[in-house]
Amino acid sequence: MLNVESVDLFYGAAQALRGVSLSAAPGKVTCVLGRNGVGKSSLMRALVGHQPISAGKILWQGDDVSRIPPHARSKRGIAYVPQGREIFPLLSVLENLQTGFAPLKRDDRFIPDEIYDLFPVLKDMLGRRGGDLSGGQQQQLAIGRALVTRPKLLVLDEPTEGIQPSIIKDIGRAIDYLRGKGDMAIVLVEQYFDFARELADDFFVMDRGAVVLAGNRASMVEQDVRRHMSV
Repeated sequence: MLNVESVDLFYGAAQALRGVSLSAAPGKVTCVLGRNGVGKSSLMRALVGHQPISAGKILWQGDDVSRIPPHARSKRGIAYVPQGREIFPLLSVLENLQTGFAPLKRDDRFIPDEIYDLFPVLKDMLGRRGGDLSGGQQQQLAIGRALVTRPKLLVLDEPTEGIQPSIIKDIGRAIDYLRGKGDMAIVLVEQYFDFARELADDFFVMDRGAVVLAGNRASMVEQDVRRHMSV
């Protein structure tokens, strides 16, 4: 479904991505691993259109989406949960979820019960302001908001960062459930190796803006991956 081909990305004169290629398929979790500052978030921002690329292609369902804006990619089924969550702190939980209606046709503008099944705390706190939730609850809200858009590609940038262990388990179960449905490709950026290893079907390890290791879970050599993830 998703094919990234030899992508370069610059911030001014600084090159953040160097010939990056990867793929992601429905029913699979593709993990992007690496230290801080190696280009993982830049790659995610490129996938969803928040940062322009200078070379290469991003192909989604066979179409080149490299030059189309974020809202157009969202309408094509690409959803993004950014690092830091970026929920609306002054809006209620319900209103935050409803912001996911933007790319949907009028008949689809409702919140699927599946989201409350995955994250029951959201249903219990619909009237609470987003900013009053704990960090873990905000992360569940950010994922729920993305799922409201009915994505076919879900891009998650470090969903376990700063989250308590019990909610990390809830997020892991949600990702596993979404993979099991078989109709969604999931790209997961992660620094928590054990979490990534449990979920990854395929993995790509980045260093200095390039992919330096890649393979499937069966071929993953933990020592090699950890070497590229340690400071």
